Amino acid sequence: MANKYIYFFANGKADGNAKMKDILGGKGANLAEMTSLGIPVPPGFTISAEVCKYYYDHDRTYPEGLRDEVRHAMSELERVTGKRFGDPSKPLLVSVRSGAAVSMPGMMDTILNLGLNDETVEGLARLTGNTRFAYDAYRRFLQMFADTALGISHSKFEEEIAQMKKERGVNLDVELDGKDLKKLVQIFKGIYEKEGRKFPQDPEEQLWHAIDAVFGSWMNDRAIKYREINDIKEGELLGTAVNVVTMVFGNMGEKSGTGVAFTRDPNTGEKKIYGEFLQNAQGEDVVAGIRTPLPLFELKKLSPSVYDQLIEIMSRLEKHYKDMQDIEFTIE
Repeated sequence: MANKYIYFFANGKADGNAKMKDILGGKGANLAEMTSLGIPVPPGFTISAEVCKYYYDHDRTYPEGLRDEVRHAMSELERVTGKRFGDPSKPLLVSVRSGAAVSMPGMMDTILNLGLNDETVEGLARLTGNTRFAYDAYRRFLQMFADTALGISHSKFEEEIAQMKKERGVNLDVELDGKDLKKLVQIFKGIYEKEGRKFPQDPEEQLWHAIDAVFGSWMNDRAIKYREINDIKEGELLGTAVNVVTMVFGNMGEKSGTGVAFTRDPNTGEKKIYGEFLQNAQGEDVVAGIRTPLPLFELKKLSPSVYDQLIEIMSRLEKHYKDMQDIEFTIE
C-alpha cells in the first residue's frame, strides 16, 4: 500500500508531529508532538483523515490493506505495553476518539475501555485486585459502545443506573459497589438484546465498530450543522482522524482521577494555574456534570508529587507551543 494511513506514537518516538493537523487532526498531531517531547502520553496510533475522505468517496468502504495495517499497529501496541488485546491474563484496553484539524468540541464520538468483554473484565479485576473498578469500566464501555457504535440511546442506560441508585438508597454513581455494577452489566447487555442488537465479545470486532462509528460521526447531523454554523466549508477539511490510545484509568480509586487544566486563567490571560479535577473518575465525568469537580489547587494537598509533575508539564507545553494551553489529564 503506497499511502501511509497509520501514524504510531510511543515511548518518546512518533511518526507524526504538530504540523500534520490536516491528516492527523488536532488531537493526533499534538499527541505525536507531546510524545516526541518526552511528555507522558500513553502509546497509541492515529488513522489518518485521508482514510475518512476515502471512506466517503468510496461508499463507506476502506482502502485496501487498512485492516492489516490496523492489526499491525495493534500488535505494536501490545509489544510496547506488554499487554495483549483480548487476553484475560493481561488485557490491553484502548480508547477510540475522533479528532479533526479544526476543534469541534462534543460534536463527534469517543469510546473508552474498548477491549473489555466477559473474560477480560475478570482478568482486569484480578490484575488490579479491584472488582468494582473493572465492572465500572465495563459498564461504561457497554454504555458508550451502544450509544456511539450501535445508536442505542444513552438514556436507556442512565434510567437503569438511576433505578439501581434508588434501590440502593444512594445518590452518586461512585456509591454503587462492585456487586451493583456487576448486576448493571447484565442489565445493560439485556438492553442490547431488547434493541435486537448483540454486544460483540470479540475485541477486534469492537474496534472496527468503533472506527466505523468515528468516521460515521463526521457526517452526523450535529457535526454537519456545527461546520455550517462555524463557516467550515465542505471539502475544506479531509475529515476526521481516528485516535486509538492505550487506556489510562482515572477510576481506579481515590488516588486516581481526571481533569482539565489551563496554563493561564482563560478569562484574563493571567499567568496562574486554572482548572478542575475529579477523583475516581473517567474523562466523561468531568464534562457530564454529574459530580462537582474540585479546583486544581486541591490536588496539591492530595498528591504534591503528582501536582508538581503536572505543573512542570504545563509549563513545558506553554514554552514549546508559545501560547496558552488547554490540557486534559488522567492520574492512574
